[in-house]
Amino acid sequence: MRAGLKLLLSTTMFCVASPALAQHAPTALSDSAVAHPEKWPTAGSQGLIDPATEKFVTDLMAQMTLEEKVGQMIQADIGAIKPQELRQYPLGSILAGGSSPPLGAPDRSPQMPWVETARAFRTVAMEPRGKHAPIPLLFGIDAVHGNSNVIGATIFPHNIGLGAMHDPALMRRIGKATAEETAATGPEWAFGPTLTVPQDERWGRAYEGYSEDPALVRSYAGEMVRGLQGEPGTTDRIQKGYVAASAKHFLGDGGTFEGVDQGDARIGEDELIRIHAQGYVPAIEAGTLTVMASFSSWNGVKMHGNKSLLTDVLKGRMGFQGFVVGDWNGHGQVPGCTTTDCAATFNAGLDMAMAPDGWKGLFESTVAHVKDGTLPMARVDDAVRRILRVKAKLGLFDPARPLEGKAGVLGSPEHRAIAREAVAKSLVLLKNQGVLPIKASANVLVAGPGADSMGQQTGGWTLSWQGDGNANSDFPNGQTIYSGIAEAVKAGGGIATLSADGSFSARPDVAIVVFGEQPYAEMRGDIHTLEFQPGDKQALALLKKLKAAGVPTVSVFLSGRPLWVNPEINASDAFVAAWLPGSEGAGVADVLIGDKAGKPRKDFTGALSFSWPKTAGQFTLNKGEAGYDPLFALGYGLSYARPGKVGALSEVAGFDASAMNTSVYFAKGVAAAPFSFATDSKVARAPIDGPQTQEGAQQLSWPAGPATVRIGGKPIDLSRESNGDLSLAITYRLDRAATGPVTLGMGEGHGLDATSLFTGETGKWRTVNILLKCYQDKGAAMTAISAPLVISASGPLVFSLSDARIVSDPANSICPGAK
Repeated sequence: MRAGLKLLLSTTMFCVASPALAQHAPTALSDSAVAHPEKWPTAGSQGLIDPATEKFVTDLMAQMTLEEKVGQMIQADIGAIKPQELRQYPLGSILAGGSSPPLGAPDRSPQMPWVETARAFRTVAMEPRGKHAPIPLLFGIDAVHGNSNVIGATIFPHNIGLGAMHDPALMRRIGKATAEETAATGPEWAFGPTLTVPQDERWGRAYEGYSEDPALVRSYAGEMVRGLQGEPGTTDRIQKGYVAASAKHFLGDGGTFEGVDQGDARIGEDELIRIHAQGYVPAIEAGTLTVMASFSSWNGVKMHGNKSLLTDVLKGRMGFQGFVVGDWNGHGQVPGCTTTDCAATFNAGLDMAMAPDGWKGLFESTVAHVKDGTLPMARVDDAVRRILRVKAKLGLFDPARPLEGKAGVLGSPEHRAIAREAVAKSLVLLKNQGVLPIKASANVLVAGPGADSMGQQTGGWTLSWQGDGNANSDFPNGQTIYSGIAEAVKAGGGIATLSADGSFSARPDVAIVVFGEQPYAEMRGDIHTLEFQPGDKQALALLKKLKAAGVPTVSVFLSGRPLWVNPEINASDAFVAAWLPGSEGAGVADVLIGDKAGKPRKDFTGALSFSWPKTAGQFTLNKGEAGYDPLFALGYGLSYARPGKVGALSEVAGFDASAMNTSVYFAKGVAAAPFSFATDSKVARAPIDGPQTQEGAQQLSWPAGPATVRIGGKPIDLSRESNGDLSLAITYRLDRAATGPVTLGMGEGHGLDATSLFTGETGKWRTVNILLKCYQDKGAAMTAISAPLVISASGPLVFSLSDARIVSDPANSICPGAK
């Protein structure tokens, strides 16, 4: 899922303009997007239905008003609803999106503000209403690798690392620890496990999948559900420290064309079943209480509107008796719908719509649709019965919450030990020329940007949607990779020195260089090439510097997917794929650092759950496909007991992604290909030194009178980025302040008043983030932007431009000129 990413997907680009169309059921589906239930595997929800629960639900529903029933079908984000509004709008659920903070607290908050938020909403929801007992809220959150929204929580490796463990039993223990830490903060519902089977590593959510292999995903699904929820039939779950699971995203999110997030899986039904449905059978049989619908489409039809899959297959053939929840405004992408009006999604089989910011409008329109017959009462009653059944099975009608607010649960020694074990088991040794294991008595240099960075080792979906801006101090119960190594080396009598740039005064015995991808989630994480750091090989330069100094070097690579790193592997004596290991950096040291004599304390056991590319263009590299030719095959992994030799690798990437660039417009002193400066501008340009690199900027000087500078190329579609609250970040230095108006535009004639950005202090480098939706609100055609950066002014004006690119940082973004 992506539930609740703080991605304000208003999705207007997917919606039909005429309000009248929203009153109708969806048109007939394409034959290629209509499932044939008899082809699909059978399953059956275990432990969800029993006579006592069904009678309780029946009696309760008999006393509920239409408005109360519809309210159960709507979920709002805590950033867009106040507790007191529940008195007028009796919603069934709330969620905390990926960057939605607790009430009255900062985005990154510890346990108690979350507890207080849950209690504030629960108190109002449980006030007496009508003739029946109060109906509790269900509070959901993206606890996707531990309860990763909360300061102090145990952060487990992301799923790609857990897949490399090949350890279903450990998955159950991880699920139980995650459930306890979620229940301790107030939510009763974790949006996981993610059962996607990524087939294209360009996708920014690839790390949310356990493997490209559906068999491995299948082996994990039921165990994770049991860890989160307990065995099927467990009663009083929340009182016992369990929470509801949500198997997601149904279906085919990992199989979209070209790895496009929220894209279209253009595949046949047999392939959809064979690859993408396999995890749902054991999840349903383990009793998963909820399933989340996917943003994506199958052969052009949005999953949120595909009745043949949501109703006929999932609820019918596969026997799912819990409820189906939508993803963040996903219903608004169904043709004929808006985020505030979509009877079609409920008619297709969605039981609860995730309507983070449009919940009020959706509530009102849905009530109207039931009254006019567009949405049958029988469909409403089925959805409400499923939702109330889940609430009863969770134990929500019992007010006791023994773990909620309990100290010592988050980041407990027991949970951290589980995470540390998972880190050690997830490491995959790709190369070792005798340098590992390292003697604990050695002089060890620890270098690289990721060596002492909790933010980089935990990745996206950590304390915020994209996981950016996290400081080590935000992880009071965590340990960086460097800290773990230093602890292990000190215990063996050695010395570990941290030097991010790899500098040293006395040559060390060995260097461990930790580097890799910066944190990201979807959209920002979508890439056009599998080459690591294309055109900006900072990590490679560091490795080569150490190699030239005669220092044996171990690379620890942090990434959310396999990437083409042949040059970096060649420059390393040992190379370890560490994925995104989470809060327990000592798990890396457990395997890399031996005893005083250099004997292993723990061996490598991890094996690739994704195939490793031989070239930067092997986007769909999955075992069993025609032409399968990886550098390291699925299941590969060396160990101390099973060594292997890796020879010199080709350093020809085999793919140039510059023509596919749609997000970087100016960098390192030049317009980034395929973009260029317009040739008809009167603005003078001259290369100058940038804030960090020589000749890394250009100085732009306006003549007397009006002039415009443009960076453009072929039209690009930025509508998804605009609806996702992404921004245009411009790094510049004002050299001579403007004396007249300055506008920033995209395309033609849609400028924002940016005068205030080009007046005031001069001589200082600064970065401003401008929300793309500001341009959209001004009427810019975001689906066809030919010039993503247009600056118009009347001279005199002089400023130096260092960088211009799309970023995700809504909290620090503005709309220039907005009142």
